[in-house]
Amino acid sequence: MNAILETVHQLFISTDAREWEKLEKIFADKVVLDYSSMNGNPAVTLAPSQIIEGWKTILPGFTHTHHQIGNDMTKDLGDKAEVFCYGTATHYLESEEGNVWTVVGSYNFELEKENDNWRVTKMKFNFKYQDGNTSLPELAMKNVNA
Repeated sequence: MNAILETVHQLFISTDAREWEKLEKIFADKVVLDYSSMNGNPAVTLAPSQIIEGWKTILPGFTHTHHQIGNDMTKDLGDKAEVFCYGTATHYLESEEGNVWTVVGSYNFELEKENDNWRVTKMKFNFKYQDGNTSLPELAMKNVNA
């Protein structure tokens, strides 16, 4: 596996493991985060700490999360790179209405090489569909705040 793709894989592995310090080092100092296809909000440019603080408001509330990517295509442009991949995020939390919420789509990543390390500068999610208990995110956020 090349270092570019390994960086993207590590982003999801660290997210699921809640390895926040490791995750922060994967992001560049400023990151364009775009989930507009899923939530309707415009893309934003954030510091890694802001992204992680946002993710901490929900992800630890699930018992498990599992991000799986595949069908990846990588373009190495020298000190920059682009990655396209399919992605499925499965979220597990016991609930009478269903234990699983699954989100499916694809990602477009942009990365820059800094001191021989690839860092994510843009992360765009292209929403396809979701399935399962769509109330689980709200329950997860309540768990985080409990």
